[in-house]
Amino acid sequence: MANLRDIKRRITSVTSTQKITSAMKMVAAAKLRRAQEAIENARPYAVRMRSTLEEVSKGTLEETHPLLAVHEERKVLELIVVTSDRGLAGAFNSTVMKTADAVLKEREGEFEKVGLTLLGKKANDYYRRRRANQITFNSPIDGDVTYEQAADVAREVGRRYVAGELDEVVLVFSEFVSTMTQKPTATQLLPFTPPESDESDAEDAALPFEIEPDPEALLAALVPKAIEIEVFRALLENQAGEHAARMTAMEAATRNTEELIESLTLKYNRARQAAITSELVEIVTGAQALE
Repeated sequence: MANLRDIKRRITSVTSTQKITSAMKMVAAAKLRRAQEAIENARPYAVRMRSTLEEVSKGTLEETHPLLAVHEERKVLELIVVTSDRGLAGAFNSTVMKTADAVLKEREGEFEKVGLTLLGKKANDYYRRRRANQITFNSPIDGDVTYEQAADVAREVGRRYVAGELDEVVLVFSEFVSTMTQKPTATQLLPFTPPESDESDAEDAALPFEIEPDPEALLAALVPKAIEIEVFRALLENQAGEHAARMTAMEAATRNTEELIESLTLKYNRARQAAITSELVEIVTGAQALE
């Protein structure tokens, strides 16, 4: 009977877990819809921002901006690593940190010093145990991402880059591809490089508009904004990917609990049948002994 009680207790426990995973799946699905809409709205703006910078710089290569300038000295590399605050999302965070580790392994030999800007508690937990002395800034996401969060980070790394404290900044995050697919991505944030145009067209292509007051003033306004947009887009991509990964993980966990409950129920019925059979045998044996 103790065995039957243990199995029944296990079934009750797994049923409770199933309710939790099912509820988490529904919550993640609801959040995913909003996050997916946000990133789908942000992507065209980010793409258009880069193309606008390319148009402004077309034919005016002598115009420069401090955030576009490539530093000749390669002393300090800064990695901005974006993860989530919470787990229960499968391999979502671990793949981002593996990508960051791969970048560090490949690039840190080129620089005298490496710094880490960590956005998300999971990144902080991971690197605090491995590279605590290299962490220059860490911050939790704290719910839905905001533009101000991204702008603060972008302004700080931009200020340090212009001051010569940084020579290159790489942004590592998880790009949202679909509900089932999130792609770990590492992209250069600074020096900021607009998309390259066709060289044959760039030499004698004239802008179809005039820039007022001048390209320098426009670049001074656009380049910092474009960097903020890139960081904001990374946060939105990561947020959508997190909810998608959690929804998928909780759906798989719910299926596993269903299979486990079926297996435990079958085991319980067999044990109960064996106990009843054993009692019947004892009754029959006792009756025969009395004859």
